[in-house]
Amino acid sequence: MTGYLNRMPLFPENVSVDNMKTTATDEIGELLKRTKTIAVVGLSDSPLRPSYGVSAYMQSHGYKIIPVNPSIKGALGEKAVASLADVEEKIDMVDVFRRSEYVPELVDEAIRLKVPAIWLQEDVIHEEAAEKARKAGIFVVMDKCILKEHRRRFS
Repeated sequence: MTGYLNRMPLFPENVSVDNMKTTATDEIGELLKRTKTIAVVGLSDSPLRPSYGVSAYMQSHGYKIIPVNPSIKGALGEKAVASLADVEEKIDMVDVFRRSEYVPELVDEAIRLKVPAIWLQEDVIHEEAAEKARKAGIFVVMDKCILKEHRRRFS
């Protein structure tokens, strides 16, 4: 046990020391602060669906929501588009409410569009696609609820 403790850094890499206080770097919080426009892939027009409730929450906190779903005309007062390629404005983040098997094609599209961040909701996990996105310079959050993370930091 002593050998293990001797090899541990005094402060982990994501913690800074400032006047004897330690604060963890909050990359997710910073992402949420700088994000303005979120393209929500798989957003439903049904208020009963999690994608709708989560997106409504984010919209109520000042985010512009772009529904990306070829099966609906719109949601939350916004016109829906069929794919990320159909979004006509700058996307700060893609929030994914699709099954994990669809993530690789969404990552490829996000890379082509130079989207800075991809958020994969709870239970949406695809390690290989996430790594590909990171290598392309995209910030990736995986298997987390954006509503819960926002509420934890800003409510």
